[in-house]
Amino acid sequence: MDRLAAIEIFIRVVDTGSYSAAARHYDVGQPAVSKAIAQLEEWLGVKLLLRTTRALTPTEAGTSFYQRARRAVEEADEAVLAARGTASGLAGKLRVSAAVCFARLHIVPRLPEFLAQHPNLELELVLDDRNIDLVEEGIDLALRMGVLADSNMTARRLAEARRRVVGTPEYFEREGIPTEPADLLAHRAVIYTRDGGGEEWKFRKETAEVSVKMQGQVKITATEGVRAAVIADMGLAIASEWAFTPELKSGKVVSVMDDWMLPTISLSAVYPTGRLASTKARQFATFVETCLADEAA
Repeated sequence: MDRLAAIEIFIRVVDTGSYSAAARHYDVGQPAVSKAIAQLEEWLGVKLLLRTTRALTPTEAGTSFYQRARRAVEEADEAVLAARGTASGLAGKLRVSAAVCFARLHIVPRLPEFLAQHPNLELELVLDDRNIDLVEEGIDLALRMGVLADSNMTARRLAEARRRVVGTPEYFEREGIPTEPADLLAHRAVIYTRDGGGEEWKFRKETAEVSVKMQGQVKITATEGVRAAVIADMGLAIASEWAFTPELKSGKVVSVMDDWMLPTISLSAVYPTGRLASTKARQFATFVETCLADEAA
């Protein structure tokens, strides 16, 4: 078996965690897969996989080889696609990291149209409100909000949204509508505690700037929780438009104090440091950019 075929089999074994799954994919017997891995390890002079009765995991050398080999195979596939033309669509595996709430509201509902254009693409959404290690998790593209902690990362800004003071009509009917920052001190707030949230906010109106420390009995680490608490009339919140897009459109949640500006929040496409962004990653980032532009129109 040639080395390229053995490398592709190795990549499939790591992706599926199974010799038998790789064998089924390539329509060969499991012994052929085992032989290919053994030949690859002999050629490289290192152990790539650790196999037990319960699990199949790559070694440290195997993980490093997998990341680089997968990138090389993807680039080769993209070269083939470029030669054939774009009509054949994207192919292969794409791992995208995004925040749970943002993906649920703005990406997942639009996925059918993207996947219909690229039937040979295998997409994996890794949803987590935390900023995970892109290299360690094998992420091709991360969609991150706010100021990027690592300025060395390769990134492209996709969109920007306003932050607003939001609550339900029922809450404001019961507690009154704040019209200026000082009024917020008399209100209960649902406070988002992760990066980009917090208790202290600076409001701007023309040349005036006012800082307010919100008073909240409830603090939540996930946007989904903030949404649920606000919709349940537990208080008002300061949140991005993206977090409440459906409710703001339907009127289930309303925005107040719109003449006072809060810091905006941006969404960026982030790629692993030192890696050339793949065509798949770039096109998916453009797809997300288009989704948000359609919503804003």
